[in-house]
Amino acid sequence: MPKLFRAALVLACVLNLTSLSAQPAAPRPAPLRDDPKMKLFIDGLMRRMTLEEKIGQLNLLAVGFDVTGPVVSKDVDANIRRGNVGGVFNTYTPAAARKLQSIAVKETRLRIPLLLGYDVIHGHRTMFPMPLGLAATWDLGAIERSARIAAEEAAADGLHWVFSPMVDIARDPRWGRVVEGAGEDPYLGARVAEAMVRGYQGPDNDLTRPNTVMACLKHFALYGAAEAGRDYNTVDMSRQRMYNEYLPPYHAAIDAGVGSVMSSFNDINGLPATANKWLLTDLLRRQWGFQGFLATDYNAVNELTDHGLGEASQAAALALQAGVDMDMVGEAFLKHLAPNLQKGLVSQADIDKACRRMLEGKYRLGLFQDPYRGVSDKRARQVMGRPEYSAATRDLARRSCVLLKNERQTLPLKKAGSIALIGPLAQSQRDLIGSWTAAGDWKQAVSLEQGLRAVGGPAVKITYARGANLTDDRRLHDQLNAGGGQLMFDARSAEEMIREAVQVAQQADVIVAAVGESAGMTGEAASRADLGLPGQQLELLKALKRTGKPLVLVLMNGRPLTLSWEDQNADAILETWFAGTQGGNAIADVLFGAYNPAGKITMTFPRALGQVPIYYNHKNTGRPALGDPNDKYKSSYLDVPSSPLYPFGYGLSYTSFEYGKPELSASTVKMGQPLEVSVTVRNTGNYDGEEVVQLYVRDLVGSSSRPVRELKGFQKVLLKQGESRRLTFRLTSDDLRFYNEELQFVAEPGAFEVFVGGNSRDVQSVGFTLEAAPGL
Repeated sequence: MPKLFRAALVLACVLNLTSLSAQPAAPRPAPLRDDPKMKLFIDGLMRRMTLEEKIGQLNLLAVGFDVTGPVVSKDVDANIRRGNVGGVFNTYTPAAARKLQSIAVKETRLRIPLLLGYDVIHGHRTMFPMPLGLAATWDLGAIERSARIAAEEAAADGLHWVFSPMVDIARDPRWGRVVEGAGEDPYLGARVAEAMVRGYQGPDNDLTRPNTVMACLKHFALYGAAEAGRDYNTVDMSRQRMYNEYLPPYHAAIDAGVGSVMSSFNDINGLPATANKWLLTDLLRRQWGFQGFLATDYNAVNELTDHGLGEASQAAALALQAGVDMDMVGEAFLKHLAPNLQKGLVSQADIDKACRRMLEGKYRLGLFQDPYRGVSDKRARQVMGRPEYSAATRDLARRSCVLLKNERQTLPLKKAGSIALIGPLAQSQRDLIGSWTAAGDWKQAVSLEQGLRAVGGPAVKITYARGANLTDDRRLHDQLNAGGGQLMFDARSAEEMIREAVQVAQQADVIVAAVGESAGMTGEAASRADLGLPGQQLELLKALKRTGKPLVLVLMNGRPLTLSWEDQNADAILETWFAGTQGGNAIADVLFGAYNPAGKITMTFPRALGQVPIYYNHKNTGRPALGDPNDKYKSSYLDVPSSPLYPFGYGLSYTSFEYGKPELSASTVKMGQPLEVSVTVRNTGNYDGEEVVQLYVRDLVGSSSRPVRELKGFQKVLLKQGESRRLTFRLTSDDLRFYNEELQFVAEPGAFEVFVGGNSRDVQSVGFTLEAAPGL
């Protein structure tokens, strides 16, 4: 029988990319703490600083290659010399970084170094899959390794600070920024947040090491719940829902020692996050004990005026008093804090507090000891694009692929015969590396066509037809290209392009259709009101289906799509997201069976747009639908089932897995006692394969309505053909706690149900009872 990806496993071990979830959990780094030496140093420095120099430390300007908003900073060099700049972003390379830093440490009165930041979201020079794809690996060790490589490259390129991880819980795929996060689940999101922080900052949070960068947790908070999935839109949410469903990943990153936080654009229950003192001070600092600094998102202080909170000087005062330390690009602090101090709108203590936090961040990075952190062209040449980094991104991209359908064992493809490669994404390099490409060069990306030819070898004949444009809307096409999209527009009619594709398909043994979204259709300011395949791609697929040839869809996209027709008619569907620099090779590895797909989706795929928002850990209504369509007065739709097309945690393999019934170490446990949940999983198919075994819990009776299921653990396990393994999970009463109506974090005695399976839908269950501890 075929033995898949043996060489890949050897490579993974060499790269330390084996699954962390099947091993003991990595220890959490110590959170940031006060350092007496740091305090003494900064006390002395601040005594020498003028008011203007203190305010200057709160000013973050954009300089360089790809400003991410409409505001362009002016006279940067002169402002640095005057001490009016605390940090700069969008500038990298050793030469550029040393030039700016040299002005700060040689030509200013106090020689305070600059903080240099950048949007390093899923790699710096080496591009990994987009974060939604990384999360689909369910492999915390691999995710941490991707952040470690990004930190190595970014630090060697002169950067100290990266605007990542984004940990916003997202349940509405219309929102373009779902591509930047880990999906809909707070438990998985928290584990991914911890892994990313460890990767960027190192396991011991020693940021003085020159190969680390300071992570920036974003977007604080609740940005993923923007109404209608429209970017920057408002959020209205109860505190109980915040604490239980949306805040856990942020809290986990704080506990992991993240060095900085970025405020979100949205308002929360009527008050914008950037001016929300409860959020930025009461919750973040007083309740959670955050010790780092907090920066705004792009121009967010000035945008408080559009939120309706007053003109710019008032907005600056509100943001500072709320807890903001650094103003990104808008220069509202620089212009208005000194006059605000004279008017009594802010206090000297407010300014000093923010300045101290910024100086502490620079101290923790070792910038006062070495403002250049050993950056040089020689070091950059030694670090950038190492072969092991390329191997790592190829491996991560394979792990991120999710097999959504595979009828009649259409996949893996044979390395013989002919393939019709069809679709607007088949030859694309730019789209493979996705949005937020940092310093990545899309010209170095491997396209799907290149990957199929390289992996398939000379025995496979590949013919190509474009088949359709990604969009036939010229206005949208031009808009996407204005943002660096590199979309090609074929001026032929849709009918002519489809006719050519059908002719090519008729001459082949199998069709591989590369369809989806362009990179610019996802990410910031890329919300979509329609979640179907854009343009004429669906019409193309319908025409290809009529040829009678086996139809394999390779999806490239940054969000869940509505794929009901595709699911009913395609023979196989492989979700590849935006797979990164080595994406074409990685996808070809999966298609030809050099790697057995093991990815699982971390966002629910709806059947229809009207189901959105849709997520697995919802609560029941008083009239839950039980499957009888004639039972009218239930919570359901008339025109589509209430269930999703693909549930959270779903993903197939070229092999099959059989689950035994879960067994408990006890049917009744007392508060504080552990409970072991064991299950035997057997590989019953014809290939070696990995499976993500998922554990869910339901609190059947509570003081508040509880979700129908909540993820509480997972293990990723490799099973050879025919192999069985007994896995054990450990639950404690801490895993059963939730925030009640009074925001008390409690576990309540009563009946619980445990579910174990390969996704949130296909599970087996067993019940237990939690009893109060004696004396309570």
